[in-house]
Amino acid sequence: MSVAARAADSLLITLHGDPAPGALLRAEVVPGTQVWLGDTPLRVSPAGQVPFGFGRDTEGEATLLLKQGAREERVRLPLSPREWNIQRIEGVPQRTVDPPPPEVLARIREETALVRRARDTDSSLDFFADGFIWPLTGRISGVYGSQRVYNGVPGSPHLGLDIAAPTGTPVVAPAAGVVTLVHDDMFYSGGTLIIDHGYGVSTTFIHLSEMLVQEGDEVTQGQAVARVGATGRATGPHLDWRINWFQERLDPTTVVGPMPSR
Repeated sequence: MSVAARAADSLLITLHGDPAPGALLRAEVVPGTQVWLGDTPLRVSPAGQVPFGFGRDTEGEATLLLKQGAREERVRLPLSPREWNIQRIEGVPQRTVDPPPPEVLARIREETALVRRARDTDSSLDFFADGFIWPLTGRISGVYGSQRVYNGVPGSPHLGLDIAAPTGTPVVAPAAGVVTLVHDDMFYSGGTLIIDHGYGVSTTFIHLSEMLVQEGDEVTQGQAVARVGATGRATGPHLDWRINWFQERLDPTTVVGPMPSR
């Protein structure tokens, strides 16, 4: 994760992170500066911190517009291209590719609405600016952006980071925040937990076997919040860790360093 510095008289003090598909970035601007990402206004903290991100399929170049009084600056953000792991699998039984029956779809829609509502949280917490740590150590068994094509039909891209670990392994909060969703048994994701870190930045943990916190709890960085499991549609015990900027699902590896040694 890089930190780009600007000229001493710029409204942009630093830019944390590398612009790329799936990246969560954090701009530090002169307090009182207004910021837009393209045509979208961004909320800036009183200290001048503003997070934003780019979805998996974003390409080309983005622009930050900064204004303070009569001053105006445009910051070009060329996005570095990324390659995704695409696997093509033929001969899969069609019943495993077809959508679920109507009664299951109704449940999925309800659960999707709960997750969307939690990720829409736009609080004034500023814990996103303190940095992130790994929620546990283990073998990375699935990467962000990967996708499988079954019988010629593309499946949904994987928009999280899978870390293999035994059932019951503690999962810690990668940053301080407030718990906005605790659900023991969602159809796809099983035990699901979401923590709000402020200004639209949240983290999601799925396939959990046990929750150690409740909705509304304030948590500190490094605090145990859940335990690894294999609930929902999982083929083995692991943590699926996700980082979100509102409804954009981002790549956790863009905000942490290398996996710590065990």
